[in-house]
Parts: sequence; C-alpha cells; structure tokens
Amino acid sequence: MFGQIKCFDVVIIGAGLAGLQCAKLLSQRGAKILLVDRKIDLTKGIHTTGIFVRKTLEDFDFPAGTLGKPVRNVTLYSPKLKPINLESEKDEFRVGKMGKLYGNLLRECIASGVEFANETRYISTEINESENIVKLKKSGKDWEVKAKVLVGADGAQSHVAEDLNLDENKEWIVGYEEVYQNAFSIDEPRLHCFLDAKLAPGYLAWITNDGEEIHIGVGGYAEKFNPREALKEFKVKTADKIVDLSRMKLTETRGGKIPVGGVLRKIANENGLLIGDAAGAVSPLTAGGLDPCLRLSKFASEIIWKRLETKNPKVLLDYSGEFFRARFVSRLWMRRLIALISNQTLLEFGFSFMRGRIGKKFARHVFFGRGSFPDVEIQIAKVEKSFNNSILS
Repeated sequence: MFGQIKCFDVVIIGAGLAGLQCAKLLSQRGAKILLVDRKIDLTKGIHTTGIFVRKTLEDFDFPAGTLGKPVRNVTLYSPKLKPINLESEKDEFRVGKMGKLYGNLLRECIASGVEFANETRYISTEINESENIVKLKKSGKDWEVKAKVLVGADGAQSHVAEDLNLDENKEWIVGYEEVYQNAFSIDEPRLHCFLDAKLAPGYLAWITNDGEEIHIGVGGYAEKFNPREALKEFKVKTADKIVDLSRMKLTETRGGKIPVGGVLRKIANENGLLIGDAAGAVSPLTAGGLDPCLRLSKFASEIIWKRLETKNPKVLLDYSGEFFRARFVSRLWMRRLIALISNQTLLEFGFSFMRGRIGKKFARHVFFGRGSFPDVEIQIAKVEKSFNNSILS
C-alpha cells in the first residue's frame, strides 16, 4: 500500500451512508474504487439517529435485519407538553440499525471489488492536469494514490470541498442522543417530538421508540445551548414521563453536526464532487438527511460513470446543486423563521395554531409528506438527453 502509487477511477473520502452507497453503485458497474474512512470499525461512532421515511423505504432496498419496526404514530409536544397526536394509515418511518446497515453495505462493496482503507485520514489533494493526487495517512505513514474523480463524503465540514474549491456548509445545528436497548416496551412504536426553545433552540428534542430501541436526543444551534447538558435536563424534565429508562441498557451515544442550509450550489468541478452532508443534502426544515443522501449518491454515481465512459472531465459539471435548490426555498425560509424563535411563549403560541385544522394539516404534511428531495431520475434523464444530443451534434 505504501509503495508504488496506485491508480483508481474514483477515491471516496468517507464511508458513511453516502460514501458506501456511491461506492456500491459504481463498483457494481466495474469502476475501480478506493473507499477511505478514518474509523477502524464503521459500526462504531455512528452520528445519525437513522430514521428512514416512507419515500426512501419505497424506493430503495434494505438488507434483512437492518431496519426496526414500522412507525405510524407521531406525537408533537409544546413547551408546556401539550400534545398533538398524528397517525398515518401507512408505515411512515423505520429506524435503521445503522451499524448492521453499514457493515452490510461495506461487504457488498468489497464483494464488488472496492478497496477499503480504514483507519486512514485524508490529508489533501493536488491537481495534476485532469488527475487528482490524493494524499492519505495511515498508521503514521503518508501515502498517495491517483484518482480520476475525488468524491467528498466527509461530512458537514468537508475537507474535500475546501481542497477542490467547492461550496462549503455555513449553517448547521448539532444533535446529541443516547440509544437504549428496549427489551420491555409493549407500546405501539411512536416518534415523540418536543418543541422547546431552551432545550432544543432552533430544532427539537425527541424520543424514538420502535419497540426495539429507544433514541433520546436533543438538537439545536450550537451557540445557543450545551447539547449534553440539555439532554440531561430533558431526560429529567420530560423523558422519564414517557419511558422508564431505569429498566433499559444504554448501548451508545451519538452526536454530530447537521447542515441545514440546503443543497449547496457548487458541488462539483472537473476533478471531483460532494455527496451527503458535505453537499448539504439535508432538509433545512426537518434536518432529515438519509433520503437526500441516498438519492444524491445515486445521481453522483450516474454522473461519475458518464465521466469515466467518455473520459471527459467536463461531464462532472452536470452535477450541480442549482438543480435542487428551488425545491428547498420554502424550507429555507421556514428554517430562518424557526431560528428566530427563542421565546417559549411565542413557541407555545405557534403550537396553538398547529392544534387547529389548518395547522394540524400542515403538521401532517411535515411528518408524513413525501416531497423531501427531488426525484433524481428526472435529472438523470435530462443529463442523458443532453449527453446524447452532444454526441449527435
């Protein structure tokens, strides 16, 4: 590994859901892939709660045993703990067993020929004509590889984005949660969401109980609260009234930054591109990123494959965040509004609106609506048509 410089079609930095999905799709087509991650074990140190929405469950396949029980019920609480109960006739959510899912996807990647470099840090990249010289570090030793395409799947603060001079996330919230093994609950699976400007400024606190695991967490703007302290207070003030944690085993803690500025505009150039959180592929309103992550990775894999087929680096420019930002305009405005609400009384007043007929309809749309991210199939078809027209002309 540390000898002669190896050449790859694609080097992907980050083996979260976005990186794994992109590596899998490209390797299944025959691309030579190097997948890099700083972790020793992908099943440890997970950052996401892992809630998959109905649209994702309908459009993507998941290996057996990687999803929890279906969730149809949501309860939304005001700062004074007044509830709104929402129930769907369909299975709206399932909590992913993310460690198992990552492990399964990694095995699929390796079976398709992906080389996986774990416990490896991305250092930098240099552009040599149309080729990337990617510098990495493992076990204290620096080494280099060549790549036709460099993919940044390295999170909200992407070093790849900086090195490729692409857009970078400027707005995010932070989330922190504890995960418990639920061996005693006989309750119907339910997602509990709590609006509280003190405990979760700009976002919400949550309890997700799917009958198998319980996730208890808080999220908000980092400059306005201490996530760990807020979670302690939330558990004492509220969570113990919903679930009996004394009988359950704490299995892990999770935390991280979540970009909420919408898909970035410039997410590709002739040398590489961004996917997942690095591309801002997260709903500004709900902070849900798993559905956009899978869809944008699929789009990226199509564009990269065209670039490899044609040997034309300019093909990567068809991968643009401008195609998707229009879909996020209303959510961005609502994110700005939510960020301004720091008063509990005002938040309670807004909650009163949601208890009415129109407000409850809006709440149902937020939680049960299927319009989280544009259908990339349409954009893939546009790119394919443009590509074919350029050949004919």
